[in-house]
Amino acid sequence: MVDQIRVPKRRYRTGDQALDVKIAELIEASGFTADADLLQEMITTCFRLTRDRSHRGEMKLVNAALKEFAYSFKVFKGYRNFRKVTIFGSARTVPEDPVYDYTRRFAKAIAERNWMVITGAGPGIMAAGHEGAGAERSFGAAIRLPLESEPNMFIEGDAKLINFKYFFTRKVTFLKESDGFALFPGGFGTLDEAFELLTLMQTGKTDLHPIVLLEPPGGTYWADWLEFINHHLVARELVSREDLFLMRRCETIEAAVEEIVSFHRNYQSQRYVDGTLVLRLLRLPPAAELDRLALEFADILKTPSLQPVPPSAAEVAGNDALGCVRLALEFNQSSFGRLRQLVDELNRH
Repeated sequence: MVDQIRVPKRRYRTGDQALDVKIAELIEASGFTADADLLQEMITTCFRLTRDRSHRGEMKLVNAALKEFAYSFKVFKGYRNFRKVTIFGSARTVPEDPVYDYTRRFAKAIAERNWMVITGAGPGIMAAGHEGAGAERSFGAAIRLPLESEPNMFIEGDAKLINFKYFFTRKVTFLKESDGFALFPGGFGTLDEAFELLTLMQTGKTDLHPIVLLEPPGGTYWADWLEFINHHLVARELVSREDLFLMRRCETIEAAVEEIVSFHRNYQSQRYVDGTLVLRLLRLPPAAELDRLALEFADILKTPSLQPVPPSAAEVAGNDALGCVRLALEFNQSSFGRLRQLVDELNRH
């Protein structure tokens, strides 16, 4: 009976009590008890869109975005145990360009370290990344454009190819699924991706990841770009000098691969627990070293202390990285570039 279904006292409702009861009834009947609260909110949101008289174009946007996220989650789900690097660069790079071969060699080298490669699935740098890594270790995130382009031959027809309508869902997928990023010379799209990556990490809206800037020896693309950053942004204090630690310009493929792989040599992930930043590591440094690091990085700590802690109740309940040891710090969020430096120090142990 409907009147026997108890609607949780939630602030987030449709505004129609009878409809809220029906949604609660549907959730109960589905048998999906895990994260039922989130499922209920998602369904409620759909009805609120209609209640608030959203026009059809807005409904189509939400519908397409939800389906794209759902499908991409499904594709990547079976590969959670593999580290992945996203390769960004120009779709216009021809196979005869030295940058193409350099990208192919980088992708081959990182795949040999048991990593997988994600690219935009188009031609140019994207095709080079897939060619180097091989289809077995490649994901493609294609975007539908007015001037339709087919996926490159190395990923076409592969089950790990995902087609996106929107750039924003595609960008979220790149960021969500990647453990590192390699940027090669490119146009507006590549620079957009570079600046968005840096902005999200600079502001703490995403976890830290290694970012490498790479091109064949003798190239000046990234050197010129960094000169612009230093001259027009750092010099005018539009960004902090420490923000530049969020990326590395690498002179060789070997250096780029090592930069990406070594980022996870000890550091594994992070999580905020009741406002405290917890770094998950494979090994804890000695107590004396923790004291030294706490003093060295006191400028980004509310209290100069780095404390080993056990997993939180939420982490235990979610079986979240329980094989790692944990280091708690009262991070003041003043500089994520400095936090990256701290991670680098922890990776030395």
